[in-house]
Amino acid sequence: MNNRITLIRPRCRDEEKTLRLKSVLECGLEGYEYDLLETAEETAAADLRGRRLLFAVELGESGINLEYVKLLKAMRLNRKMFEGCLAGIVVDGNSELFTKSAARHMVFSANRAGCAFPGRPLVEGTRTLRNFNIIAANLGTDNETAYKLSVKDLIERVCRYEKKRIVRPKLLALHAGIPETSNTLLLWSMIRDHLDADIQEISLRNGELHDCRACSYETCLHFGEKSKCFYGGVITEDVYPAVLDCDGLVMICPNYNDAVSANLTAFINRLTALVRVHSFSDKRLYAVIVSGYSGSDIVAEQLISALNMNKTFFLPAGFAMMRIANDPGSIVHSRGIREDAASFAAAMMKEFRE
Repeated sequence: MNNRITLIRPRCRDEEKTLRLKSVLECGLEGYEYDLLETAEETAAADLRGRRLLFAVELGESGINLEYVKLLKAMRLNRKMFEGCLAGIVVDGNSELFTKSAARHMVFSANRAGCAFPGRPLVEGTRTLRNFNIIAANLGTDNETAYKLSVKDLIERVCRYEKKRIVRPKLLALHAGIPETSNTLLLWSMIRDHLDADIQEISLRNGELHDCRACSYETCLHFGEKSKCFYGGVITEDVYPAVLDCDGLVMICPNYNDAVSANLTAFINRLTALVRVHSFSDKRLYAVIVSGYSGSDIVAEQLISALNMNKTFFLPAGFAMMRIANDPGSIVHSRGIREDAASFAAAMMKEFRE
């Protein structure tokens, strides 16, 4: 277990707003040695390669921390800033809004700069801490204590994480596209040609697909213990067994109106039954995203929020390959696309084997 961590805490000049997060971090970091970086300039100048990191951000009522914005700029301009790093993130807000969106931006940008994230890498404290109601009840404590314990648990998971190395991984690729016209499937096929892996592809276009209907916790848990769901169908018959068996999940996602498509969203929602009884923390998450015009980052952030922050999949550095293509089949004419696909595949294999 690594007992040293680097705390990246963008400076907030309103000291009154920093008191709660300061108390939470003091509890979570007890027993750890840590280095503190408080400005974008300090962070950009530091050699952070291979370190364990904790991002901790205070947000005012506006949801904006100016030093955090400067840090976002720095990491978006330096694609090797966090090469080989593994990180967790804590966001403390003075509103019921903005904590999750700020965290999504941070994780997406840091991931493109070489940072990986374990499953459930985010602890967020909203103004009232009502988001800890259930956790506090389960722990038999108050919400503020639950907040502190959650941060402590996050730091422990970041520091003790050891990557599982797999020579020939099992990959599950999910899509809902039409092979004859889908640019996203064409891009995936270019990547797949360079993967030394056992690959299972499942189309969610086939058959009737029900979205989650929000069963009671008890009902969901009952079916989840049997690796099933009340509504059955292709999700429980084909997808659940494949998810449990795979080492990596590849989401093949065209950008539909700046959102993950309906069938893939239904799959994500229906994973809840499995998550109740299984951890996916050793399963890597990848994405292939093609937009007709723009917005691939929006789709990537949705996948981060749903499958990494919520459903516990591990997020490897540079998890998504994102491109623009409009007319059917036009992606094959994109400059350097085959070389880029081969490089993405090589990075995937390196992630599993090293």
